[in-house]
Amino acid sequence: MDSTREDGGRRWIDAERRDRVIRAAAAAGLVGEEHVAAGFLDVDGVRETAAGLQTAFGTDAPVLHTFAVKAAALVPVLRLVADAGLGAEVASPGELAIALAAGIPAERIVLDSPAKTPAELATALDLGVAVNADNLGELERIAALLPVRPRGSVLGLRLNPQVGAGTIGAMSTASEHSKFGVPLRDPGAYEQVLAAFDRYPWLTRVHVHVGSQGCPPDLIAAGIRAVWELAEEVNRRAGSGRVTGIDLGGGLPVNFDDDEVRPTHADYAAHLRAAVPGLFSGRYGLVTEFGRSVVAKHGFTAARVEYTKEVGGRRIALTHAGAHLATRTVLMPDAWPLRVDVHRPDGTRRHGPTEPQDVAGPLCFAGDVVARVRALPRIEPGDLVVLHDTGGYYTSAPWAYNSVPRPAIHGFTTAGGRIRFATVRPEQTLAELTAEAGGRYADALTALTAPSAPAAPVENGTARPHRPGPMPRHHR
Repeated sequence: MDSTREDGGRRWIDAERRDRVIRAAAAAGLVGEEHVAAGFLDVDGVRETAAGLQTAFGTDAPVLHTFAVKAAALVPVLRLVADAGLGAEVASPGELAIALAAGIPAERIVLDSPAKTPAELATALDLGVAVNADNLGELERIAALLPVRPRGSVLGLRLNPQVGAGTIGAMSTASEHSKFGVPLRDPGAYEQVLAAFDRYPWLTRVHVHVGSQGCPPDLIAAGIRAVWELAEEVNRRAGSGRVTGIDLGGGLPVNFDDDEVRPTHADYAAHLRAAVPGLFSGRYGLVTEFGRSVVAKHGFTAARVEYTKEVGGRRIALTHAGAHLATRTVLMPDAWPLRVDVHRPDGTRRHGPTEPQDVAGPLCFAGDVVARVRALPRIEPGDLVVLHDTGGYYTSAPWAYNSVPRPAIHGFTTAGGRIRFATVRPEQTLAELTAEAGGRYADALTALTAPSAPAAPVENGTARPHRPGPMPRHHR
């Protein structure tokens, strides 16, 4: 069964289907009293969106569609999108390792980062991963590494067209002072970029990413056009196709206001065809790096309501959905508001009269509120609150404050008319959390204060645990 439906040419997430999945999850015990929070990802919806993305760009120009790993850094999710035809865009050694673990071939991986170390660059070149250099200094590092390494990697340069910021400054990467890329409008920078292409014959790709949420298609297209024009100038000067590829980045914004999927990838591709028709001439191989727009609307988070109370004349639900799961929403509520539904403990949705209520999380700071003064059906203890559109970034950007264990993430499908679940990431155990908090090294600091204790040896940047004698009786 499709996860979206057509309505007058527009696509909508199937809310009735989602409600059936929530009921099934509650019945299966995936969320409730024992497991107080869980994330869910719609396998059918992700596959449908990946297919729509590939169809949207057509076949006029060769296109490698990569998935931005930062949006959902989970090996099974990457295996899913790879199976649906996408590669991976990575921005760290960890993301590269996750992509490789998912089985994504190196030639379908693109490495972006503003601070790549020589070791990271060497690893990428050895593997044959494509690399987009962030700055001219990084090109010098690559040039020094290439003589002793294979030439299998496609190498590009990230450019900042400085076309301005969107409505969320932190998500805008083509502003005047952005930390990313070579700023094309700074004095002398354009000429330096042209000189770099003259100097380095292995430099064959240009890269641009204007921003993500809050950046309208017109702004994104303006940045892409500026970089396409530079590629055209490089090729004109060279008298040949020196630049053979353009990495367009990602950044298609997602509608968080309701269940409508807007804009779609087809909308975006049509916009680019009108604004930069030369992109689709076939002279350039294209790369995209979409993340949020592939998965965001295909995920939701469900959490148990532990208590409710009246404060200052308003009802507050104390839940297990807080800043540890929805960090951006809690810390930047105006930029990242999420819709909330209320379901009974058995997963059926509550309807009826609404009243203004707050939905707060479990963390020990007053700002841990995911929704304020929301008109919702009256929330009761034991209910489930459901946060919509959390398929992108909400699984990969948790906050470790208060050491709350990370919840499980489950994928689901309704293919064949039957709801089935599969665990993507299990719930974090207290033992795992303790180990992550340095449990193996419990004595490391007190050992340093012992008068005759030897220094703990350090290997690979980590001190090996020191095992002193028995603790004093009053510490046992």
